[in-house]
Amino acid sequence: MTAVADTFDLLRLIDALAATGHLSHEGYRALILHRMAVESATVAAVGASNTRSDPLTIPDEVTEALATRAAAVRDNMYGRRVFIRGLIEVSNICKNDCYYCGIRASNAACDRYRLEDADILSAAAEGYALGFRTFVLQGGEDGHFSDGRLVPLIRALKSAHPDCAVTLSLGERSRDSYAALREAGADRYLLRHETATAAHYARLHPAGMSYERRMQCLSDLRGLGFQVGCGFMVGSPYQTADDLARDLAFIEAFKPDMCGIGPFIPHKDTPMGGYSAGSVGLTVFLLSIIRLIHPPVLLPATTALGTLHPAGRERAILAGANVVMPNLSPASVRKKYMLYDNKLSDGAESAECLDELRHRMAVIGHEVIVERGDVRK
Repeated sequence: MTAVADTFDLLRLIDALAATGHLSHEGYRALILHRMAVESATVAAVGASNTRSDPLTIPDEVTEALATRAAAVRDNMYGRRVFIRGLIEVSNICKNDCYYCGIRASNAACDRYRLEDADILSAAAEGYALGFRTFVLQGGEDGHFSDGRLVPLIRALKSAHPDCAVTLSLGERSRDSYAALREAGADRYLLRHETATAAHYARLHPAGMSYERRMQCLSDLRGLGFQVGCGFMVGSPYQTADDLARDLAFIEAFKPDMCGIGPFIPHKDTPMGGYSAGSVGLTVFLLSIIRLIHPPVLLPATTALGTLHPAGRERAILAGANVVMPNLSPASVRKKYMLYDNKLSDGAESAECLDELRHRMAVIGHEVIVERGDVRK
């Protein structure tokens, strides 16, 4: 098959995906392998010519067509509006020992902390004054954040800011626990599935964690009426194009309200610290596919993209993303929530620099919006 024919066939796949929200496993795999091949060829050419090239700006008809279609679908659903969420990282204490994560239980080098309720409520009050109308409480699986503590905290947040959404990202819990948090007023829950391939999941996590448990949690959250977010790393160790195709098929079937994906970035104090980071270009490419799979999905331009590339966040927005999550955590703890090396927490990643974020979004023709930014059904 010639390069022209390959491109023609891939463009037809994009047309089919935009029309139906569905591709076969082979269709997703073909698109993924194309992007991987583009990046591999660029790396080889750069090595041969001893020049520098930015993989995000490589001319590629398929990537450009995909991003254009995804942005148009996003614009039709939400306009060129970027929703902001105030991220409050409540604790870096975690009982789990995920092989890739910088706050894993076995990382003795991690400087642990846990925010008090007053710290969390103060951060939210500061965020509200800045214009945030969604607060995301994220943390490791810290047993201190029991239902007995979280329920009154959620109620206090909702009482102080009744026009705001409360999103939780606190890992795996029992269905009864999720029900209590929902009853207290929590609106959304983010729980990355990490990979939709059970065997791959087992290579990223210790024996005490299971793919089936993660999927059951997502099902419980959906059944309880949360707006639910899933997501995965791009370029994690042992990941294949088939694994990524299965991730896309899972998103097609589950239809999450939110989907957070970002490139894998190693942390030096983990068993996977020696692996290479994932691709920003492939991540942005996959964001476009996800937008076409499920047009209403709320898609963050993640911190990991900005960590690996100075324009990573902007390129994600131009490819169909529409959410940014600046950091509202107290400045004293931001550098301690280090899931991966060199994680950004200042500049446009910080809530205090919201004007900078507004400017950067305006430069690419988008507007930061002050509202909850709920998913459109």
